Amino acid sequence: MTVIDVDLRKAPFSLDDEAIGWVEATLSDLTQDEKIGQLFVLIAMGDPGAAIADLKRFQPGGVTRFYGPDLAAEIAFAREFISSSKVPPLLSADLEGSRMSLPFGTPVPNPLGLAAVDDVQATSAISSIMAREAREMGLNWSFTPVIDINKAFRSAIVGTRSYGSEVDRIERHALAQIAAFQVEGVAATVKHWPGEGYDDRDQHLVTTINPLSVEDWEASFGKLYRAAIDAGVLSVMSAHIAFPAFIRSLDPDAGLEAYRPASISAVLNQTLLRERLGFNGLIVSDATPMGGLGAFSSRDTHLAELIANGCDVILFADHPEEDFARIRKALASGALSQQRFEDAVRRILGLKARLGLHKPYPLPDLDRARANLATRQSLATASQATAGAPTLVKDTQNLLPLDPARHRRVLVYSGGVVHPLAPAPMPFAVPDMLRAEGFEVTVHTPGQHLEPKNFDLVLYLFGDETLLTRSNIFIDWMKLTGSLGGAMTRPWHDVPTLMVSFGYPYLLYDAPRVPTYINAYGTYDAMQQAVVEAMMGRKSFEGSNPVDPFCGLEDARY
Repeated sequence: MTVIDVDLRKAPFSLDDEAIGWVEATLSDLTQDEKIGQLFVLIAMGDPGAAIADLKRFQPGGVTRFYGPDLAAEIAFAREFISSSKVPPLLSADLEGSRMSLPFGTPVPNPLGLAAVDDVQATSAISSIMAREAREMGLNWSFTPVIDINKAFRSAIVGTRSYGSEVDRIERHALAQIAAFQVEGVAATVKHWPGEGYDDRDQHLVTTINPLSVEDWEASFGKLYRAAIDAGVLSVMSAHIAFPAFIRSLDPDAGLEAYRPASISAVLNQTLLRERLGFNGLIVSDATPMGGLGAFSSRDTHLAELIANGCDVILFADHPEEDFARIRKALASGALSQQRFEDAVRRILGLKARLGLHKPYPLPDLDRARANLATRQSLATASQATAGAPTLVKDTQNLLPLDPARHRRVLVYSGGVVHPLAPAPMPFAVPDMLRAEGFEVTVHTPGQHLEPKNFDLVLYLFGDETLLTRSNIFIDWMKLTGSLGGAMTRPWHDVPTLMVSFGYPYLLYDAPRVPTYINAYGTYDAMQQAVVEAMMGRKSFEGSNPVDPFCGLEDARY
């Protein structure tokens, strides 16, 4: 394997002599264990006080914080973590919008919602809001944009995180987000290298496969990654995804090695990403506790391989003490060379310098955060973008707009709003919104018999955005209705029927003959209100399909 020299003067770091001097001086001042700490971005969940104690002990290069509802406590957490770090730390998040928006910030559309709006200026404005609000919390690194291609419609993990299925549309919006983030001082990350979206499985559970030929990859993912690199993206997330065609192009007899996850593949990280695509920035692994990595090899084997084979940052550690020991052991045995180890740390410090962390900068401040989070202007900008996302996929019964005089009695079927970090689904706000419009709304309870003469409208509401560790998203008719008979009943021949997906855009696969169908991409309350406004006819449906909502089924169009 060729070792790629680190040149921090070159893009995307573009550091001056002062910054490079800080990097080298800091590197020289760190002990071996402190250098090991710089390799890790640890996860921080739950009580801020308990999280801080561990972070002070391990002195990681960065942290990903999952925020609680107490803004004051979270600002205090960020201040203490930054102040207690020997080296200024990276604070990271997945700024993906919708339910992944900051709990104290402006609710904004997710990538698929922005792709439906398909206005690059709107994406730039929303991304700027996300970045500015992130900086108020001390965040300086986002693991976005997602540049996966939404081709396998059964993929629950790509779903609403991607900008759709068209390479040109993905490129437009991803480049807009990269530029907006990085001008606001938030390092952008393109993921999931070498490209997800053709495998309908979830790399949280299994090593997924990019099945494209090298030529087809170059025309799609290669085009996207080259564009992001040319635009100066600061980091790439190397994922637990195999790319067998490229491996076999170099070694036709690769065998199992063709299915090695990119995160631990020197060929994909060094040969393809660094040498052929010319990426000089930082490579961060995807989350290392994921099944897509653990299914391939043991942590004792692959933790050091992450760094040895091209990643510069190890994302998350369930047991940091054990992982630090694994890196020490690899350095002592030579499984991880000192040069490769220090080059990884050098790139981490280079990213920190590129973000200006080597100079004095203001700590997060509670009063300033309260003044700058979810401002009137930000909410207005987000509302305008949100209103442009709902997409009327079809209305073959000419149902819309809804009218309380004609559709007064409404029966709602719904499994609620599903969030991967919530213990149970949350209720939709739509029923109460419709009640305020003058409708009589009954929310179906499992096992309740549908008597068509008692209702003027049947409304299905689904709230499944992209979910982690869920292999597939589909309409579970039995769970939805609570009975075998209900699971097999389709009411639209007897009662006007409308289905709305506030997330996964492919539910027509399970209900191709539903006569009226809307995709809204996000579950947050502002999106629910936008859909109600459009259903009532006060706002037009402006969204354009960023994917094929018919899932290739001809009958779903009718």
